Amino acid sequence: MSSLDRAVASEPAASVRMTGRQRLALALLLTANFTLAVDFSVLNVALPTIGADVGFSLANLQWIATGFALAAAGFTLLFGRIADLFGRRRLFQAGMALLAVSSLAGGLANTPVLLLTARVAQGLATAAVTPAALSLLTTAFPEGPLRAKALGLNGSLAAAGFTTGAILGGVLTDLLSWRWAFFINVPVALGVLVLAPSVLEEGRPQERRKLDFPGAVLVTLGLLALIYGLTGAGQKSWGDPQAVGPLAAGALLLTLFWLVERKVAEPLVPVAVLRRSAVAWGNVVGLLAFVTQTGLIFLLTLYLQRVLHYTPLEAGLSFIVLGVAAFLGGVSSPKILGKLGTKRMIVAGFLAQAVATLSLILLGADSVWITLLLVATFVGGFANLLPIVGFMVTATSALPDREQGLATGLTTMTQQVGIVLGIPVLSAVFAARMNSLGGESADHVLGGITTAIGVDAVLCLVGALLVMLFLRPVQQSAPQ
Repeated sequence: MSSLDRAVASEPAASVRMTGRQRLALALLLTANFTLAVDFSVLNVALPTIGADVGFSLANLQWIATGFALAAAGFTLLFGRIADLFGRRRLFQAGMALLAVSSLAGGLANTPVLLLTARVAQGLATAAVTPAALSLLTTAFPEGPLRAKALGLNGSLAAAGFTTGAILGGVLTDLLSWRWAFFINVPVALGVLVLAPSVLEEGRPQERRKLDFPGAVLVTLGLLALIYGLTGAGQKSWGDPQAVGPLAAGALLLTLFWLVERKVAEPLVPVAVLRRSAVAWGNVVGLLAFVTQTGLIFLLTLYLQRVLHYTPLEAGLSFIVLGVAAFLGGVSSPKILGKLGTKRMIVAGFLAQAVATLSLILLGADSVWITLLLVATFVGGFANLLPIVGFMVTATSALPDREQGLATGLTTMTQQVGIVLGIPVLSAVFAARMNSLGGESADHVLGGITTAIGVDAVLCLVGALLVMLFLRPVQQSAPQ
């Protein structure tokens, strides 16, 4: 067991109580991150209605989701470093202000251009707020039980937020209007802006350092190309030029970024940080955890609507169980971490998630199978939070405060790339199997879904194996 794990397990309860200021800061940061997590999925079930109201063609509807994802994933590493250099609270507040303005514009939008502009701006707000909020959280709580508890709550609400978005989008669209999926962000963002100066402490270096501009341009363009290519692969195929070209460009740009970071005096991402086992393998864990869960939600949404013929609202409500399980998993994970340590907790979570996911290959075309779906998603949703929280703790430990924005920028990028990557990877498996069976009949759709679910379970097992083989124990950093 590492020194960090022993600290979590052995530190007296009296010494791990949060102060009143820490509780307020945690509540504020969790509120912001939960709101942004909801934004990832809140419009998905409403896309057909939005297209009819605003004037999108069916082929272009996906850009409402893709525009947000491109901005959120492409700029998060850059903003994470900006938070370190120019002030975490300052960037957090700027991002929340942008969220309020863009959400109001999105709710009032009456043309495709205005709606897409608002959605991209929401993605930029997410790219700014999420790493800033996480770095404010990790610097507010020292390594050990308090940080594990805070990251556990953050992980549970982030995962639950993605599920809540699917539920909330269906409810708002059916009962009010899809526009309220935008409007509800405005009072939340304004409330956070009002409270932030009195609750959050600013954190920035005393010396103004230079921003690695060449590295920032290369990594941002590389991530944008990569996410665009992944999205194209999910919509068409992995061999389509719309996927191959951007993926190749993204790989080239990210390779150039790595070469620049090895030479520049003040790199955006110090190579030494990426060589640390905790940072590198911690982010691999996070990538697989988000890929498997978001991909599974996509597959089960197809199953509920295309095989069981549920309405979007009914399908969304079916994921309440998953949201509850995710929250419970995040709340319970600090205690599990104290007993098992981070490495064994991650492995146990992946293995339990793999078993629960694998059971879903038994799903059939009769509505009686909803019971299996609910039980398996509860178990798998709980288990999925163990590697997610383990990834957050591992990838942000043993680093000085001055590098927490970088570390949380990396974890945020991993989270958002994983969310974006899960759907195209598993949808490509689904589509290939469905087409090989002969088309889009219910039986063939079910065959594609169960095959992709099997691949999802294998990815969970791969995650467990990689952690067992390569993740080294985390050592606590020296006091700052």
